[in-house]
Amino acid sequence: MRLVVITGLSGSGKSVALNVLEDVGFYCIDNLPAALLPETVAYLELSGYQDVGVSIDARGEKGLARLPADLGRLRDKLDLRVIFLTAKEETLLKRFAETRRRHPLNTGESSLYESIRAEREMLGPLAAIAHRVDTSETSANALRAWLKDLLGLRSASFTLVFESFGFKHGIPLDADLVFDVRCLPNPHYDPHLRPLSGRDAAVIAYLQGEPQVLEMLEDIRAYVGKWLPAYIQDNRSYFTVALGCTGGQHRSVYFAETLADSFRDSQPVLVRHRELS
Repeated sequence: MRLVVITGLSGSGKSVALNVLEDVGFYCIDNLPAALLPETVAYLELSGYQDVGVSIDARGEKGLARLPADLGRLRDKLDLRVIFLTAKEETLLKRFAETRRRHPLNTGESSLYESIRAEREMLGPLAAIAHRVDTSETSANALRAWLKDLLGLRSASFTLVFESFGFKHGIPLDADLVFDVRCLPNPHYDPHLRPLSGRDAAVIAYLQGEPQVLEMLEDIRAYVGKWLPAYIQDNRSYFTVALGCTGGQHRSVYFAETLADSFRDSQPVLVRHRELS
């Protein structure tokens, strides 16, 4: 079993890190009491879980003293990585001020600064045996990308979606890119093609016979292909390319199907036709 333990200071990005693991298919547990780690891992391993992410912080104070020894024993049996997230005091103070959340060690009898210092001291033994990551100058998105590289993770959940729609019914709210193909010749005006859709051979032949259609198709294919790596690097799970014509039956459907075929060899692809029943 592969086990990644995320620990560190409150406000340093532990929730972001755990979400990265969850997004790539890990079974994740947030704020597990430190004393329960060995039993929890044993149960999950017996249950057949292969990839597990666990977040442990100062709220599990009672089991923290023995946690380094527990991690040492687990390291002998599992593929274990321990990540300790930290940040400068001024950065943590600013983050708590922005979110207006209470520090987990603040009982009302100490200042936020004192709680941060106490937590840093409490977690010191863990920091000494973990891979330390300072997030003081790191955005949440940069932290996601950095953790994926550090742990050798690749998102299995990224999906490229091509969606056809009709402008007369409105633009899809989930669209990341929208291309308007209404300027192209319209099969709707051919009585024989009107009842068909862009998935039918006769409509496909009609559109493929129009140079403008092929030229725009290639332009869109090149644009999506050029910028898709940047969108993937942006840690998205879905990326939706919407193709719109007037009614969402002929041209947009043909474009969505044809573009999907172009990218299927390199990405997981879905095709949706909003206006087709």
